[in-house]
Formats: sequence, C-alpha cells, structure tokens
Amino acid sequence: MTRRTGGVYFSVTSALLLFLSVVAFSDNLFTDVGQASNHDPKFVIHGLFGLAWYVLLTVQANLIRTRRISLHRTLGIATFLVAVGVTLSTLYIFVVLWKGWANMAPEVRANRLLLPGYALCVMLAWHWRARADWHKRLLFAGTFLMLGPVLARTYDPLIASWLGPLVPAMSPQTDEALFLTYFFGVWVGFFVSLACHDWLKERRVHPATLAGFGWLLLSWLVSAMS
Repeated sequence: MTRRTGGVYFSVTSALLLFLSVVAFSDNLFTDVGQASNHDPKFVIHGLFGLAWYVLLTVQANLIRTRRISLHRTLGIATFLVAVGVTLSTLYIFVVLWKGWANMAPEVRANRLLLPGYALCVMLAWHWRARADWHKRLLFAGTFLMLGPVLARTYDPLIASWLGPLVPAMSPQTDEALFLTYFFGVWVGFFVSLACHDWLKERRVHPATLAGFGWLLLSWLVSAMS
C-alpha cells in the first residue's frame, strides 16, 4: 500500500534550489548590477523568468505542505506560464548565441538537450496535476534538469572562495577536477535525494524520478559523443 507522502522534502529541496539560484546570480542581483548582461533585454527577461520559477516552486511546495490547496491551484496557472517563459527565453538565447551543433561546447549541447526534458516534464505535470505523486516529481525532475548553469556558477562562491586561500598552491588541473566533482556530484545528488525520498515513502523509485535521471544521463552522453 502506498504511504502518504509529506511535503517536507519538497519544501526543503525547493528552498535549497532557490538559495543556489540566488548565489549563482548574486553578481547580477547584488554585487555587479552594472554589468553588461544586466542591460541586455534577453538576459534580463530570461533571468527574471528563472528567478520567478524558483520562487514559485518554493512557494508552491510550502502551500502543499501547509495544505493551502486552493491558493496552490490558483498560483499553478501563473507557475505554468512562468515555465513557458523559462522555456522560450532559454530557447531564444540558444538560437541567438550559438550557431551550429559542432561549434558548441559539450555543456552547451547538453543544455540544449536538457531544455526539452524540462518542458516535457512541466507539460506532463500540468496534464497530471490531479495525480500528486506524478505532478510534484515531474516538476522537480524537470527543475533538476535545468541546474547546469546554476551549479556552474555556484562553484566559485561556495567552494573556490574559501578553498583557494586554504590551498594557494592548488594546480589548475586539481581545481578543474574539484569543479567537475562538485558540478556532477551535486547534480546527480539531487536525483539521488529524490530517489531516496521515493524509497522511504513508497518503497520504490518513482518512474518520473527514473525518467528524469535517465534524460540527464542520455543528454550528457549524446553531448559528449557528438
């Protein structure tokens, strides 16, 4: 028999995602607001949609945890529209900035493949919004797929900023290895945390969790082999 799931995991995880997104773009938000990208409409619009997504994800998770279902459903429409904005603004940046698959770095190719996964997860979450187990896992799996730029930008403020002074003689190769360990370790760790939540609550890993993780692995595999 399926156990009733609590909302603590999703509240805590969404808050962590919001924290990481704010840290990742703290220069745009707080410390270097005069930078060129803050005056470029395509980056401003994309950034606002991205921040709004993480804020609404956190709010929505806590509304469910506190059982304010009516407000959750009302905000769901706005959340879906923000997801459309995230998808379209990201797609526009891809089209404008990078020309040709062969000219893209592996992480850019991976992000291009991960964007449709995010969009598909959100669409299915909306379609299955009456099925709570699928709905929430699809939303979080889709959000996890979009974490690449956030994780890449949080390494310096969260890791390198204090590790560098402790190990001033660290070689660039060691720094790169630490970055990749952090980058992929945290990324995979989010999916592992969702799988652990599934197992603790339902004694199985939910298909939405497996599908999201599979999309992540396949996207990076295709990117690396291209």
